[in-house]
Amino acid sequence: MQALYAHAARDLRLGPAEVAEPGPGDVRIKLARGGICGSDLHYFNHGGFGTVRLREPMILGHEVSGHVLTCGPGVEGLEPGDLVAVSPSRPCGICEECLRGLPNQCLNMRFYGSAMPFPHIQGAFREELVAQAVQCVPATGLSAAEAAMAEPLAVALHAVARAGTVLGKRVLVTGCGPIGVLVILAARRAGAAEIIATDIAAPALERAAAAGADHVLNTANVPDGLSPFSTGKGALDVLFECSGAEAALVQAIPALRPRATIVQLGLSGDMTLPMMQITAKELALTGSFRFHEEFAQAVAFMQKDLIDVKPLITHSFSLADYQAAFAMANDRTAAMKVQLELS
Repeated sequence: MQALYAHAARDLRLGPAEVAEPGPGDVRIKLARGGICGSDLHYFNHGGFGTVRLREPMILGHEVSGHVLTCGPGVEGLEPGDLVAVSPSRPCGICEECLRGLPNQCLNMRFYGSAMPFPHIQGAFREELVAQAVQCVPATGLSAAEAAMAEPLAVALHAVARAGTVLGKRVLVTGCGPIGVLVILAARRAGAAEIIATDIAAPALERAAAAGADHVLNTANVPDGLSPFSTGKGALDVLFECSGAEAALVQAIPALRPRATIVQLGLSGDMTLPMMQITAKELALTGSFRFHEEFAQAVAFMQKDLIDVKPLITHSFSLADYQAAFAMANDRTAAMKVQLELS
């Protein structure tokens, strides 16, 4: 079968990959859709992110869905033909962090399309995949395109959970790419009273408004756009920082009221933080990394029509047209979520 490998920055190639047979507890899946994520773009544009670098060819992709072809021994609850959302997260279950109840922090994590370990963990932009049945969440009633959105939605749900309760809170979201817009949807579903969204691109802000943001601010055109929320000691309760940009975080802190919570999702490298302000305002700074139980929750939210991800899926391309797909995904003025049709 064919798979999409990243060899280095700006060097993507289709190449062969082995077709395995499912073992006990496994299922073989004919993949249908795969979403291009920010991390895929980092590998494509830069050959990695932060200190993580490609050291061997790696199959990209971790936002996928497909149809069950065959089930290995001992698999229950899945049948050939079932549409499933496939979680890319495969914690070991036996390390110290897993046993502490933190599977997303697994010491031996095998997350699809990750160059963090070496050898790299091969990803899921391929025609077929053998996965553990426990990774596969039945997605009855959804399209394959929606089911492939379970992974980024799970990231947003985990971030909202990390914030504690947002019920009745005033929330700021900085960075309105796919994750930022999904955070808006998740925060509104969790009861946020008011949502302010910032970005430096007008199309992203238009999508944020369509997703339910009460106020959208272009901080490139109006650098002090948050000043109305910065009077006194600030007015906002929770910041979801989704851009990974130091400037976005620094601009947001004056708008946060004392003892507000900052949830940092964006990953683009280390930042220099205004620690005096964080300390004096007694702000709580927390990270949010991946997800675990939220994956099944994401599928359920979509199945129950509680969160609609369809407007975020703006483009799809065949696997053979991967170059055009990645070019479109790089264009924030035109695209939100670009998906590959894997079969």
